[in-house]
Amino acid sequence: MLDRVTGMRVFIQATALGSLSAAGRALEMSPAMATKHIDALESRLGVKLLHRSTRRLMLTDAGVDYLSASQRIIQELDEADADVMAQRVEAVGRLRINAPLSFGVRFIAPLLPAFSQRYPRVTVELGLSDAQQDLMQDGWDLVIRIGQLADSSLKARRLGDCPMRVCASPEYLARHGTPKRVSELSGHNCLSYTLSPHQGQGNWVFGSARDVLIPVKGDLVANNGDALLTAALAGQGVIYQPDFIVGDAVAQGSLIALELDHPMLDLGGIHILFRPDRRPPAKVRAMIDYLAGEFASSGK
Repeated sequence: MLDRVTGMRVFIQATALGSLSAAGRALEMSPAMATKHIDALESRLGVKLLHRSTRRLMLTDAGVDYLSASQRIIQELDEADADVMAQRVEAVGRLRINAPLSFGVRFIAPLLPAFSQRYPRVTVELGLSDAQQDLMQDGWDLVIRIGQLADSSLKARRLGDCPMRVCASPEYLARHGTPKRVSELSGHNCLSYTLSPHQGQGNWVFGSARDVLIPVKGDLVANNGDALLTAALAGQGVIYQPDFIVGDAVAQGSLIALELDHPMLDLGGIHILFRPDRRPPAKVRAMIDYLAGEFASSGK
């Protein structure tokens, strides 16, 4: 079945060049094929578009109307094709990126002004949520994930490590003592992160093999690390959080990182996930390369 768009292109060329043979040459098809396209258009429409003779072509009244509409449609299609093709080579359009709340506020949002200066035709939509987002289903271009990656068809690029620390304020430790062994945490007020499979089920997990489970309890659980940080800074209890959340407080001395007899969890790193397209849009490639470069240069 001959496609309508090609038929429109033959029709436009034929009226411009004065013959179906010339239209065929312009579109790299035989005169017979060009004729078939016009025949198919007229058959589908049920009207004559062209009066044809051996010497010239003349538009019918219906052909005049159809030529104007065809020119408009083909121009819009060509512009749409050009816009989409340009996105492969030039960073342009809306880019939707999702990141965990605390990490996104600390490490992604501060990088976006410089990205926007470098790529002024990209509009960034930053979504922040500690609940895991589905890149494909929720329509994100990029998703930042912290932790072990599940098997999927998505591609991933590692941005950096994500070490964990067990911390408490100097005031809390002065009142309750400083644990030296992970088993001692069972006797402390442990404030847990509910979205983590490694501490949201009443146990904190330690060890390089993730085989040391310590039952804990506390008077606060939360689905956001910054809420737990605030509580720990106020002396409420012990927290087990990534370095990107507690690192500044430890450096300032407002939290003490505990040295215990088993290693903290290796969360599996920080990754940026994206669709497995063979040729992702330029805006996607630009953000991936930009974030990877910024994290590499900063040593995050």
